[in-house]
Amino acid sequence: MAQKEEAAAAAEPASQNGEEVENLEDPEKLKELIELPPFEIVTGERLPAHYFKFQFRNVEYSSGRNKTFLCYVVEAQSKGGQVQASRGYLEDEHATNHAEEAFFNSIMPTFDPALRYMVTWYVSSSPCAACADRIVKTLNKTKNLRLLILVGRLFMWEEPEIQAALRKLKEAGCRLRIMKPQDFEYIWQNFVEQEEGESKAFEPWEDIQENFLYYEEKLADILK
Repeated sequence: MAQKEEAAAAAEPASQNGEEVENLEDPEKLKELIELPPFEIVTGERLPAHYFKFQFRNVEYSSGRNKTFLCYVVEAQSKGGQVQASRGYLEDEHATNHAEEAFFNSIMPTFDPALRYMVTWYVSSSPCAACADRIVKTLNKTKNLRLLILVGRLFMWEEPEIQAALRKLKEAGCRLRIMKPQDFEYIWQNFVEQEEGESKAFEPWEDIQENFLYYEEKLADILK
């Protein structure tokens, strides 16, 4: 079974991943949460290494991980067989909207209806029910789009609503799987900032393989 993240790692108040927010008895803390700045989406080509190491870690209890990080690869193919590729990442702030929704709102409008698209997402956690519903609707109406989603963790997978949403994704033709250690290494090499222009070797964290197998089993049970 995946290991529980140490409480000391929780650097931010939780919201998206279903954890309890601590210290709400503190009036100043509560005021800070209420007065969060407006929602925004952060985009770029590479994310900071410390974000990757914390947000993508495939622990069971995702304390403090209240954002969604989505790294994407878009491959566009014309009838002549030519392939164009682009990549980047999206990071959401707060709980007003999520990175999956941002992809459809900011990246997908640039798609050419005359081309066929194969999109791969590497997401820190699996979609919530609302995002899954948006994905299903988009796939149903966009016949030139194929989507593969690789997730580091399953978001609130014990909830019946979430399980139903994941099954709907599969029924809509979305391929969904848990990230293997090799997938985390791929993100490290292609989407994470490297210091001084030199690529450092990916250093797997403890239990990365065990946690992958744990989530893989849970997902298989949900989708069967």
